[in-house]
Amino acid sequence: MQSTDLGNKESGKLWHRKPSPAARDGIIVNIIHSSSDYLPKVLRFLNVAFDSSGDCLIAGDHQGNIYVFDLYGNRFNLVQRTAQACTALAFNLRRKSEFLVALADYSIKCFDSVTKELVSWMRGHESSVFSISVHASGRYAITTSSDTAQLWDLDTFQRKRKLNILQSVGIQKVFFLPLSNTILSCFKDNSIFAWECDTLSCKYQLPAPPESSSVLYKVFAVTRDGRILAAGGKSNHLHLWCLEAKQLFRIIQMPTKVRAIRHLEFLPDSFDAGSNQVLGVLSQDGIMRFVNIQTCKLLFEIGSLDEGISSSVISPHERYIASIMENGSLNIYSVQALTQEINKPPPPLVKVIEDLPKSKLNSGGLKMKVTSGRVQRPAKSRENKIQARILKQDLTGNFENKENEVSDGLNKKRLQILLKGYGEYPTKYRMFIWRSLLQLPENHTAFSSLVDKGVHVAFLNLQKKYPIKSRKLLRVLQRTLSALAHWSAIFSDTPYLPLLAFPFVKLFQNNQLICFEVVATLIINWCQHWFEYFPNPPINILSMIENVLAFHDKELLQHFIDHDITSQLYAWPLLETVFSEVLTREEWLKLFDNVFSNHPSFLLMTVVAYNTCSRAPLLSCSLRDDFEYFFHHRNNLDISVVIREVYHLMDTTPTDIHPNGKLDAFVALTKGQYPVFNQYPKFIVDYQTRERERIRNDELDFLRERQMVEDMQAEVDQQRVEDEAWYQKQELLRKAEETRREMLLQEEEKMVQQRQRLASVKRELRAKEMQLQDATRRRFLKLQQDQREMELRRLNDEIERKNLIRNQEAVAKEMREDADTYRRKVDLEEHMFHKLIEAGQTQNQKTQKWEEAKEKDFHLKSEKKASALSDASRKWFLEKELDDALEHAEHPYNTVPRCQSGQAASGYVPRTSQLKDSSEVDSSTHISLNQRRVQWDTMEQDLMERVRNLRQRLTAQARNRCRTPHLLAT
Repeated sequence: MQSTDLGNKESGKLWHRKPSPAARDGIIVNIIHSSSDYLPKVLRFLNVAFDSSGDCLIAGDHQGNIYVFDLYGNRFNLVQRTAQACTALAFNLRRKSEFLVALADYSIKCFDSVTKELVSWMRGHESSVFSISVHASGRYAITTSSDTAQLWDLDTFQRKRKLNILQSVGIQKVFFLPLSNTILSCFKDNSIFAWECDTLSCKYQLPAPPESSSVLYKVFAVTRDGRILAAGGKSNHLHLWCLEAKQLFRIIQMPTKVRAIRHLEFLPDSFDAGSNQVLGVLSQDGIMRFVNIQTCKLLFEIGSLDEGISSSVISPHERYIASIMENGSLNIYSVQALTQEINKPPPPLVKVIEDLPKSKLNSGGLKMKVTSGRVQRPAKSRENKIQARILKQDLTGNFENKENEVSDGLNKKRLQILLKGYGEYPTKYRMFIWRSLLQLPENHTAFSSLVDKGVHVAFLNLQKKYPIKSRKLLRVLQRTLSALAHWSAIFSDTPYLPLLAFPFVKLFQNNQLICFEVVATLIINWCQHWFEYFPNPPINILSMIENVLAFHDKELLQHFIDHDITSQLYAWPLLETVFSEVLTREEWLKLFDNVFSNHPSFLLMTVVAYNTCSRAPLLSCSLRDDFEYFFHHRNNLDISVVIREVYHLMDTTPTDIHPNGKLDAFVALTKGQYPVFNQYPKFIVDYQTRERERIRNDELDFLRERQMVEDMQAEVDQQRVEDEAWYQKQELLRKAEETRREMLLQEEEKMVQQRQRLASVKRELRAKEMQLQDATRRRFLKLQQDQREMELRRLNDEIERKNLIRNQEAVAKEMREDADTYRRKVDLEEHMFHKLIEAGQTQNQKTQKWEEAKEKDFHLKSEKKASALSDASRKWFLEKELDDALEHAEHPYNTVPRCQSGQAASGYVPRTSQLKDSSEVDSSTHISLNQRRVQWDTMEQDLMERVRNLRQRLTAQARNRCRTPHLLAT
């Protein structure tokens, strides 16, 4: 085992000498990444992934260093430093150099391994991403964390869908099924759903596992054809689901050492068409065991208790296994080295057969012991057990019937005896007996080199000539025929090769290596001299058949001759299809049990026996179409009778016409490399190859020219279509333009009409506006006039009020002066009166009677004058009051108390006159001054009371009118 330390190197070789892995461990190289810091330590690898070729893988460690390992070119390169641990990797994107890496910060990044540049950065997860599944087309990817799964479009790096679930359920894994458009989602409650990728509609749900099996699924794996799902968990039970039938069909119990299953992965096989049979099971002890899910055999193991495995990935083409060890290193295993012992021919089922007397043979006393590898089966009773012995070499150096011995300890002669006794081999062991009889070398390397050359050009369009319903069967047939064509050039030009190989392809479709070697062995031995007259049918072989038929049934041969039926019609269809058209599957298998157990001439004798056993219906045929139909379709014929007739013909045919004299004995294929097959006219094949190559080149030239002409025609048609489309478009544009012009004219007419209506409306509006302006102007002028009139009235009222106030003040002053003058006069009069009284007391008595008379007369005159003056002042006051009321009714807001001024003005008139009158009477000494004063005060009080009442009445009227100013304003 070689070991490589990456150290601080960014590139270098993986190994310095060609690796030669041992069969016991199969390790090609052990890769370690150690740091060169002050404290050296190993940087642990965490994840690894292969690309689609299987020769290149990518791995990331816990510090974010990502390496690409080219196992074919023996190189490694550091392509990225992410500075944080990667939790998942994926490589098989549409652009082969790009890869996805999930990081510890819950993000996913896409890098280019060639340019080492960041292509995209995707975010959206809220927990660590532990799985990345890429669609087979490389366009979509599913990233899975514990709480969600997200579907990404890798062309735009945009998230298409997000799967959210309850936290109590949890996701175990979400991934694409291989080579399909189906997404499988597995949850922690053992529920498994299948979804359509495009519409994300649920296709189906797998039923719950049986209650007796308490396995909580944690790991899953799917075969390459997407038909079988393997699931396991914390148990040593492994469940196998058939996704087509949607049911659990097998439960495999692992050894007792296995307590939990940590990882599952199927081992691909180039020859099983995707129906993988070997499953790798990584358990808790760090050992990965590879089990055949059909036979439940433990095939091989990798890892050990001391060097346990943490995780593993298998390359798509089964060449390598990359395992991350528990110590952090990376191991690369060779699958070929690990399966070297397995690929050897299995041990014999019939180990040793004793020589027994014929009587015992005839009585059916032959017994065999069958072993089945590691699978344990109940032991049989000792009564049925036969003690075996191994054939040994004589002391003389001779071998007992050496030519009848076949590989793996089987004896051909005794197998023939067994075949004659039972008529056929046991169905269970038929394939193994055939492999032993034909001594197949199982050259894996040589066959892989033939397969790696790809599909031969002669069989690229095989499905057009042979439309097989099963695509898997078509692919296997195409690969087998291509391998035969790469093995020998003549098989690329053999028209009947698909008919010859098809029954064997159908029988060995799950093991293409065995299928190829069986067909190759058949061609070398049972198809001897078939190609000497190539490309014509083998006339020499057909002549042998016709000679044997002429010897054993001349009548039938003469019947063929009479109806112009040659051996190319009654023999060649049976040979080129190896009887697959005229026999059922069971009949065909029974026939070839005998064919492979006898000399190659047995097949030619079978053709003769088939004709002789069918002589009655053949003799009744007279038309060529009837003969053709008979030899291309199944007939009512017992194959056991035909086989017995073949043995009879083998024994009774004369030596000079017996085919075994012209055909060589059986020769097995050589081991290691297949023999050269050149038993054909090479110059014809070469000529045909050259001619075919020339024809192919001419055809290619013709196809190119035709393609060029078709392209030109297509361009011309395209140009014509474009021209027609252009003209149509121009016509449409012209019509559209005319329509638009008409629409514009109509619109213009409408606009003219609208403009006319608008002009008339404008005129009406202008007239109305002028009217409104005129009315507004008049109202404004009237308002101004009213305001000016009101202002003039207000000024007049103010002037009158001021005049009244001035008059009132003058009158009041005058009244005060008069009153003062009067009081002085009165005082003077009283003083004079007292003096007169004192001086003329003597005369009073004389003049008392005269004075009383005069006083009475004066009193009468003064009362008359006072009443007249009072009536005049009352009349003047009422007229003034009436004028003020009318003026207040016309102008309610001018509330100047004119009445008061009138009252005040008029109030002094009678007093003035009274004063005047009193002045006239001052000389009268007969009127008492006290009486005058009383009369004057009474008149003044009466006048003031009247003025006060009138003022209150006018104020109340003004208030009643001013309660609704808004109504008055409107």
